[in-house]
Amino acid sequence: MEQKTLARWLKGVLFGVGLCAALVYFWILPAYGASLVESNPEFSGRFWPWLVFLWATAIPVAIILVLGWKVAGNIGKDRSFSPENARHLRGIASCAIFDGIFFFAGNAVLLLTDNSHPGIALFSLLIVFACFALGIAAAALSHLVRKAAALQEQSDLTI
Repeated sequence: MEQKTLARWLKGVLFGVGLCAALVYFWILPAYGASLVESNPEFSGRFWPWLVFLWATAIPVAIILVLGWKVAGNIGKDRSFSPENARHLRGIASCAIFDGIFFFAGNAVLLLTDNSHPGIALFSLLIVFACFALGIAAAALSHLVRKAAALQEQSDLTI
């Protein structure tokens, strides 16, 4: 697959993920929360804390998507193995791990303030695990891209 084709596919996937994330964060979660409050009025005090918390978790996701778009752009320009891509991948790793820690801490605070259920807190560990898995994979890719960029620079200086 050519670099430009790969970059177009990556950007298409990133656009799709961004669209899905926007639908989930700004349409599905508020609608589900509103219907939950409508059927169970005792949850009305928990609606806004949860919604604001979940919206706050969207910020690192948006940063990850922007950094991923920049990586795809560099791949399309035939700069796959560049220090810039290594930095972007490192940023993706940092954002993913931060989001996992933030999500865990937020769930713990909501649980301790009696705004959550222990089952939800346990289920959230799956999301935390996914954040850490993405972060570790991006950190490993960042390391490999940095090493490949150094090798490519040495090769360019040799020729």
